Formats: sequence, structure tokens, C-alpha cells
Amino acid sequence: MTQMHDLPAHRLAAMVRSRELSPREITEHVLVRTERHDPGHGAYITVIAEKALEQAQYAEKRVMSDTPESLPPLLGVPVPIKDLDLLAGVRATYGSRVLADNTAPIDSDTVARLRAAGAVFPGKTNTPEFGSSCYTENDVAPPARNPWNPELSPGGSSGGAAVAVAAGLAPVAHASDGGGSIRIPASVCGLFGLKPTRGRISGAPVKPDLVGLSTSGPLTRHVADAALMLDTMSGNRPGDYYTAPPLPPGETFADHVRREPGRLRIGHYAHTGSAGLPVHPDVLAAHESTLRLLADLGHEVEEIPEPGDAHFGGTFSDDFAVIWAAMASATPVPAEREPELGELNRWLRERARALPVPEYIAACVRLQRGVRSWMAATEPYDAVVTPVLAQPPVPVGYFAGDGPEEEFRRMTAFTPFTSVFNVTGQPSMSVPLHHAPDGAPIGSMVTGRMGGEPLLLSLAAQLERARPWADRVPPVWHD
Repeated sequence: MTQMHDLPAHRLAAMVRSRELSPREITEHVLVRTERHDPGHGAYITVIAEKALEQAQYAEKRVMSDTPESLPPLLGVPVPIKDLDLLAGVRATYGSRVLADNTAPIDSDTVARLRAAGAVFPGKTNTPEFGSSCYTENDVAPPARNPWNPELSPGGSSGGAAVAVAAGLAPVAHASDGGGSIRIPASVCGLFGLKPTRGRISGAPVKPDLVGLSTSGPLTRHVADAALMLDTMSGNRPGDYYTAPPLPPGETFADHVRREPGRLRIGHYAHTGSAGLPVHPDVLAAHESTLRLLADLGHEVEEIPEPGDAHFGGTFSDDFAVIWAAMASATPVPAEREPELGELNRWLRERARALPVPEYIAACVRLQRGVRSWMAATEPYDAVVTPVLAQPPVPVGYFAGDGPEEEFRRMTAFTPFTSVFNVTGQPSMSVPLHHAPDGAPIGSMVTGRMGGEPLLLSLAAQLERARPWADRVPPVWHD
């Protein structure tokens, strides 16, 4: 029998508009599942059940009084917000005990757009402190645990968002990605995750654009739901450093899910160049399977060099580490409370303070030169396919415990493929096509040209039709 959490977000929204389901029914369903399963999975830092039910009640009044054509696209659909974005009147911890009592005075622009679209907010999802790590463990909430195997990490920094969707606690989730933080948890939790083009979604009014690594984006089970979320969240505000050209008038991202991508020229690589980081055999097998599927669908697939020495001069990892440390220092923390930060963030912020400005500028210059070289080399390709991660999912606690330098080294070895596309700003998605022999999910990463989300969504929908994944769910789904 189909249960409410089996339904995709776009179907729930349609059933609300047709009065087949009420927003309150949907919200109560996800809140009951959250109360039952979240204690063992750590999806949320803060659950706001009372506020969510109030929002659902308001949505229900709109359904009964307005015409279906005038209702917003996400009316009555639960959408949890990652606890790195502001949700007015709700605590915003940023995954840090230093900010455990902080309350957001306003909505972020992304949250405001979701609110205007009629979304119901069940709470704030779990994230590592300041989003600085690729796993979701902090000092303000229990560790996030992978619904496929609670002994495994769901990745990060959008780990809580991924757990909520993969465990059936929400149909979709808001997430963000500064070095892989949407694609990493999507890969290890068996979800579809899309990092949009730099400038597609505004970080206003609080988040600084800096070098443009980070952006909000969707985590979903269905490609059509990701397109619906992207249509809702996209847009810019005055003062944004980066903007992406909007779609033509009258066109939506959802339109492209229904379109065939045509025959594409696709480049691929699965090696880490001079970094010499090993890639697990299960990951390589999944990558090869994706390439065969693409070829079977009629696409032209050819191997290309990785964005390594030829483009970034062999300094990408070091230069990215410089930028990452600088980003970790961007969140204001009173000097007297710095010792309360987690070990990784103390180390990153100390590195940032010791960094001469000329060295930071030099790292930015080298990265931009590398981006220009990479873009020129890959211009002939409609998309580039790589693994998302170098390893299958790892246990909770795998990264920490041996000092911050070793922690950072392990994170780098786990995620050698994702961060380059935060630096380039290209849209990039994790597609849940595979599982390891032990059942753990393994995603494939597909990256498009700047502004290329429409083509990526068309290709993702084609892959979804060819190898459906939504019906493959973890055991908790049926509890």
C-alpha cells in the first residue's frame, strides 16, 4: 500500500491543489515519522512541530478558499531547512555549541522564496559546525546516521538534510554545497542532489559571496522534485557578486525534465592525477557502469584528463585548502568563545589568521587561471562524468579523533572529485545509479557547462527513466 512518504513532492503538491490530501495530513505524517525515527538517525538539530502545524493549517485555509490556479507551487509540502540558513524565529546554530542559543531574526532569501511558494518548515537539519566538514557530527546534536546503515555516515555538510529525505522524514530538503556538501550526502544516501551554477541562487541577505564556492540547492528522491525546488529557489538580489542568467521568459527547469537531452558528447575521468589518491574498486565499477549506461542511451563517451597539473599546476589541493580555511573564519565568533569551537574549526581559523594576504590572493589567482584552462579544455563537452567520492560510505567517527590535520587529510582523500566544481562554479549533480555489493549507495557525478542546469536535468531524467531508483529504499522506510 502506498504511504504518504512514498509520494514525490510534486505529486503531494498536486494532491493538495486537488484537495485529495490536506497540508495538515501531510505535515502530521512527516512529524510522526520524525518523532519515531529521528532519535536514531540525527536528521534534525531543531524540530518545530507546532510552527509547522500552524503553517499547514494556514495552507489548508488557502486550499479551501483560493482557486487551484492561484495556489503557490509547494503549498503544503514539508521542506526542512539546513541549519546554515536563517529561518525567522527559529534557532540558527550553524552546527556550533557557540551559537546554540542563537535565534534567526529574519528568513534568508532562499527560505523566503520557499515560504512564498507555500512550503511548510518542519525544522532545521543537522550540519557540522559552520559546514566545514564532509561528515555531520557536532556538539549540539547527535551525529547524523545513514538510513541505509546507521553505523555509516550520511556525509556532509548537508548530512541531516539527506537523512531526512532518505529516511522518509521529508519529501525533499533544502541543502547547500561549498565543497561537495550536496553531492556527497546524495551519493552515500542514494539521493539525487544538484549543486546549481554559481549565482543561480542568492545568498542574501547575510551570506557573503566571497569567491563563490557555496550555493543552496535541492536534495530529493526524484529529478522532477529537484527541478521544482530549483524553480522556487532561483533568483538574485541587488548586491549579489555573482548572478546566473535566468531562463527565457515562460520557461521553467521543470519543463526540461520532460524533454529528451538529445545525443550528447560526454567526457569522463576517474583518477586523481598527481594527487595519487586511491579510488575504491566499488567506486570504479559504479563509474564504468554509468559510462555503459550513457553509451547505451546513445551518447558519445570519451575519456579526458582530470583537472590536475595541466590546468591547476599541481597546486589545486593546497590552494583550495587556503580558501577553505579563509571561509571557516567568516562566521563571527567572540574571541572569548573561540576555545569552545570544534577542533577542526579552531585549526582552520588559526590557519586563516596566520595566512598573509598576498598568499591568499596568490591562491585565488592560481585557481582562477586553472578554471580558465579547464573551461577551455572541456568546452567541446556537454557534460563531464566522474565519481562523486573516492570511497563508498564510511563509518560514523571515521574522520575525527586523530587531530585536525589528519582529519582534513582524510576528508581530502574521501572527496577528491567534488570541490573543483565549486571552484569552477559549474552546475554539478550526484545521480543515485548504483549500490555497492553490501548495499551501500554510490552516486555518479555529472557536471555541465555554466548555466547548464536545464540540460543536466534532462539527462538526469533520462537516466532516471532508464534505471529507476526511487523504489529502492532503506529498511527504515517501511517502519
